[in-house]
Amino acid sequence: QVHLVESGGGLVQDGGSLRLSCTISGRTFSSFAPGWFRQASGREREFVVGISWNGGSTGYGDSVKGRFTISNDDIYNTVYLQMNSLKPQDTAVYYCAATISGATYYYKDEYQYDYWGQGTQVTVSS
Repeated sequence: QVHLVESGGGLVQDGGSLRLSCTISGRTFSSFAPGWFRQASGREREFVVGISWNGGSTGYGDSVKGRFTISNDDIYNTVYLQMNSLKPQDTAVYYCAATISGATYYYKDEYQYDYWGQGTQVTVSS
């Protein structure tokens, strides 16, 4: 059974940084194409970033381009989301997601992801 566990959320001031982690277990890590989504209170879930299984292709949501960076660590079966220059509008619950895929591209639609973490809260104060 596949499990995704996020960590690293918290409270940060406007302009600050956080790094989220998502550890994937239950299957060979390199077979996954992971991504991050977020959902602010009262709003629909939003695509943040996706990455192909081999890290060769990444895609970012327009609101986070240039500020957020996704990366993989195959040794620790973990995908990271480095978030810099955080803004109050980045406040949301952040979800790690993954799908089993050998394709050389990332996935942007939440319905393309089969596995989800429990979410971690990120709050940016002004």
